[in-house]
Amino acid sequence: MKRRIIHIDEEKCNGCGLCAAACHEGAIGMIDGKARLLREDYCDGLGDCLPACPTGAIRFEEREAPAYDHAAVMAAKAQNAAPQPCGCPGSGARSIRREAAPADSAVPRTASALSQWPVQIKLAPVNAPYFQGARLLIAADCTAYAYGAFHEDFIRGRVTLIGCPKLDEGDYAEKLTAILRENDIQSVTVARMEVPCCGGIENAVKRALQQSGKFIPWRVAVISTDGRTLSD
Repeated sequence: MKRRIIHIDEEKCNGCGLCAAACHEGAIGMIDGKARLLREDYCDGLGDCLPACPTGAIRFEEREAPAYDHAAVMAAKAQNAAPQPCGCPGSGARSIRREAAPADSAVPRTASALSQWPVQIKLAPVNAPYFQGARLLIAADCTAYAYGAFHEDFIRGRVTLIGCPKLDEGDYAEKLTAILRENDIQSVTVARMEVPCCGGIENAVKRALQQSGKFIPWRVAVISTDGRTLSD
């Protein structure tokens, strides 16, 4: 059938991943640093991805394409949200308890401040008990490597979730919306790198906050590639 569907100009694409994050149907993915239309039958032709693209690399075109398959999209979403059948022990949710340092002694800078597991956004259970009353940190993977005091300045006192909008498939916004909506989250801090592709994680958090229906204080910290805090 001939219908309206998106076209992505790979030469204009800068690999930011914002279109993939904006596509609620999962039709767009990142391959070799470029946005690709992975499933034509997942594209509904509504174009939520168009305003998200900062380079104008996406446009509509009329051409032969499979019909939009809403049932397949819903099935794929359900599969991605379901617990993995492998029962991997590394994905089990658990809190990490640490002894408090004496008030008159400095906490070693090498000490981990991580308070829970898992930390990957896609692996974290929506209703994990550690989310109740939590100050939430949503961080791009690279921030902890670029910023030397990341545990002390960002992780300490917060529940941490990490992801990479350029390398991870799918959209974080749906999962984050569920976490914000179903738990008593006190605040949200977003830590991202200065590179354009990291805008995807900030964009996902913004949409999740809007879709949650809650007013939750939030801020964004941008880390430079040489380890400085550019904005906070």
